[in-house]
Amino acid sequence: MIAQLSCPTRFWRNITATNYDLAPAWLPWSAADPDRIAFAWDEVEASEITTVIASMVPSDGAARQEKCRFITEVTALLAARYGRWACGWDWAVGEGGGGGVVTSWCCDAHSVGEPAVTAANVVASLLEWRDWLEELAERFEQLAPPAGADTEARSWHLERAATRLVTVVVDRTGAECGWYGLCRTVLTWFLSSTGTGPEGAKDAVDAAIGGRFKSWTVPSRTLIDAVGEDLAVDLTGVQPYRDH
Repeated sequence: MIAQLSCPTRFWRNITATNYDLAPAWLPWSAADPDRIAFAWDEVEASEITTVIASMVPSDGAARQEKCRFITEVTALLAARYGRWACGWDWAVGEGGGGGVVTSWCCDAHSVGEPAVTAANVVASLLEWRDWLEELAERFEQLAPPAGADTEARSWHLERAATRLVTVVVDRTGAECGWYGLCRTVLTWFLSSTGTGPEGAKDAVDAAIGGRFKSWTVPSRTLIDAVGEDLAVDLTGVQPYRDH
């Protein structure tokens, strides 16, 4: 259920950024999983939230500090209204966006400007981020080891999932600056979705990637396979067999 904004111009001012963990890379899958968190959206909602965001945009010629504060306040607003998953709305592709997947936003320097346009881009970015989470949820379900799989089968499924998810992230980010951060998060979320504890998932992914992915560098198929294999072996103790 989406909370109503009885007084849009005051609502966002009562939100403090410190109430939320605003770093999407550190969200647990339980806070990002779209199957757990409903998202009601229609023309009325789109119009209302766009109006609120437009009222928050700093004046023309604002200093960068004001633009950064605007982004933080928008993130807090979206997280309060829709759930913590929304804090990834500005995790955009490339250096300016932190190596994410969103293409409707760039950064404070290039994306904060005329209020109506800025607000429309925020909304487009939010919807794009939500689409990405829904896509991931579908992929996770398709790639998850089946219930009752033995250790060897589980190892194979984990290795296959890792290689396919890394490939998807590379394709969607273009392997631009910092893309491996999104890759790390996606793999951690996948493992969490299969029942691995958050800390265990993070540790396994960090060990498998081990600094082998680089900005502006598309990893070779051999490297992607090695990461997937290392992840599977670390989690199961069994070498995955290959049929792909």
